[in-house]
Amino acid sequence: MSDLAPLAHSLRLDVLVQLLLAVLLGGAIGLERELQGKPAGLRTNILICLGAALFTLLSYHLAGGVPDVSRIASQIVTGVGFLGAGSILHARGSIVGLTSAATIWLVAAIGVAVGSHAYVEAVGATLLTLLILAGLVPIERAVETRSHRSHLVVYLRPDPGTVESVERLIRSAGLRMEASHLRKEAAEVVLETDLVGPRKIHDEVRVALLEDAAVASVSMTACATT
Repeated sequence: MSDLAPLAHSLRLDVLVQLLLAVLLGGAIGLERELQGKPAGLRTNILICLGAALFTLLSYHLAGGVPDVSRIASQIVTGVGFLGAGSILHARGSIVGLTSAATIWLVAAIGVAVGSHAYVEAVGATLLTLLILAGLVPIERAVETRSHRSHLVVYLRPDPGTVESVERLIRSAGLRMEASHLRKEAAEVVLETDLVGPRKIHDEVRVALLEDAAVASVSMTACATT
């Protein structure tokens, strides 16, 4: 057994184990994000956690075992902030991707914990993160069961199939259309309807419509909640 000690030391197996732990913890969170269809998925979260752990480990090595931990963490947080900002999308007043940005930030913190030998804290934070991301979904859905109603007016280019495409988009998102009617104004077709469903989906549908090339403009106003 003593003969293996020099070999283990030369190969730095302890460092390899720490990096593998970072991969596992980042991968656990990344898998949940991947299954939810989020842009920052499996590979992104693994690389962020692995990178944060490696930076922390290298700082220990370069500083001779007594690094300035606060400066390491602040630099990693600054760097990860750019990644988080890139996952936030702005579309005419709507903001999406805040949860992904917060997850990226937290995964980096878990990587720093692994690199700092705080394994219990890293594993505990990973489990709590998974509980928040996946375990709270039923509660979130229960809160959203109260239907939100909004009045939607969409101005469309008069191309064949555009109205059907918009209606299909709305229904596939999980909203119900009521009191719909069409009219023509100048060179555009106007679809006017009431939408009923979870509040969050209304915002998602509005963003999707704004990104549709066949849509000239969108107006959505809230109505009384049922």
